Amino acid sequence: MAGFSPEWLALREPADTRARNPQVLASCARAFAGHDSLVICDMGAGTGASVRALADLLPQRQDWILVDHDHRNLAGAVTALTAWADGGDRQIIHRGERRIGLRTLHQDFAADPAPWPADTGLVTASALLDLPSHAWIDAFVAKLAARRLPALITLTVDGVMAAEPVQELDRPVFESFRRHQRGDKGFGPSAGAEAAPYLERALKNAGYTLECGDSPWIIDGASPALMQELLKGIAGAARETGFMAADEWLKDRLETTTRLTIGHRDVFASL
Repeated sequence: MAGFSPEWLALREPADTRARNPQVLASCARAFAGHDSLVICDMGAGTGASVRALADLLPQRQDWILVDHDHRNLAGAVTALTAWADGGDRQIIHRGERRIGLRTLHQDFAADPAPWPADTGLVTASALLDLPSHAWIDAFVAKLAARRLPALITLTVDGVMAAEPVQELDRPVFESFRRHQRGDKGFGPSAGAEAAPYLERALKNAGYTLECGDSPWIIDGASPALMQELLKGIAGAARETGFMAADEWLKDRLETTTRLTIGHRDVFASL
């Protein structure tokens, strides 16, 4: 399940939902508690997981602009959200008392960190901000601040990695994986594990008030398919950096791992 395919996004969505920090989500919900409506621009929307995760926290009338570079993901998002809804069509759906408008925008925002329309009231992104470069993050924050837009950025990796039971090769494999994360993902050299603290500093320097919190993936025997894919992905990335003992590590890990932790950070930023 390479890259950001619909299959991979579906596999990881339950872990994402469990991991998001409840205090950060509550801070975002309070910020819009008095609003009748809200336009949300979701960057790197994938198959619409942010809509499913956040809809109940936001005003009853919502309009989502789903931005992604992959046509397949956008098509899958509309299909999945229509199926998830209580009713509606491919442009307006209903979930409980909420009316949710859906718009899609196919765009590679590597060159433009601000794809949001003029009526946007909240920018969201999930599992995205560890991919771009430090310079891209700076530009993104500057564009946000220029419009005084609040942002909810969730599931940004923070470099924390652990597996149980502990093995001798864990440290070099995880270090190799972090090194691989810093490669160019289409936005220049990625911030990788530095992304979460770097983003928080940039937002503070731009005058934002932050609610931050940890949102780790904790994967155990209840999620065997996700555990397997993650271990394979970690080993593959380590191998690409030249650490060939990753294959030995993977063989043992697939047989013995009872728990895998991958750290993330969430932040809600407002001016």
